[in-house]
Amino acid sequence: MNSTEMREWSWTDAWLPAALLGVAGVGWWWSVVSMTGDAMSMDTEPGMPMETAPMMSFAGFLIAWVAMMAAMMLPAVLPVVRAYARAATGSAAPAIVFVAGYLALWSATGIPAFWAWSHLNGPLAHGSPWVGRLAGAIALAAGIYQLTPLKAACLRHCYWPLSVSPPCGKYHDSPARALRAGGRYGVFCLGSCWMLFVVMIAFGTMQLAWMLALSVVIWLERVASFGDWLTRVTGAVLVILGVVLLVHPALVINLV
Repeated sequence: MNSTEMREWSWTDAWLPAALLGVAGVGWWWSVVSMTGDAMSMDTEPGMPMETAPMMSFAGFLIAWVAMMAAMMLPAVLPVVRAYARAATGSAAPAIVFVAGYLALWSATGIPAFWAWSHLNGPLAHGSPWVGRLAGAIALAAGIYQLTPLKAACLRHCYWPLSVSPPCGKYHDSPARALRAGGRYGVFCLGSCWMLFVVMIAFGTMQLAWMLALSVVIWLERVASFGDWLTRVTGAVLVILGVVLLVHPALVINLV
């Protein structure tokens, strides 16, 4: 490798992570703005039924969801994106397309997320007992899933999945292949943490505290040496939370 190639490699290796973290930062900013706006829109006059309070439109929710996915998932996926760029001989373009495919998969999950949010947001605000029990059942299921072999297998592929293992030749020169590789990697990551996002929806999608907590868990599961231990601890906590809410569903109002 000559000096010019070394400079190009170093430049890509430096600015690509910075760019992804910048996008994640914008995602966090937009998520906070969206949450603030959503909270303001839920302020109603005394005696005004909650059912008549304004709701976020599908387009507004989807934009906020994509921003939230970028904020939560890009820091966790950064090591794989850097490795993908290196496998492409330092070229950033295939890695950018890879990220686009990854985010496209996560963005598509915003469609069922909007349906669930639009049906649960009002009952959650009211503290309806059936919603508390539903949230408890979801937390219990998520905790059990954290302890399953399927979760462990998906998480292993999130480190560096077989579907995007560094090939040789012109694989990385094809945008379509890079897009598919990003989508396949997204499938593994979705399999790893989809139940955590269901928990977030069950306890109120646009909640910054849940978003921050799950972001840290998802990131540490992938990069920390104690990731496996954290997965088990998270599972145990969710199981306990689920059982508590099944017994005392009214407590859900303190968690949203």
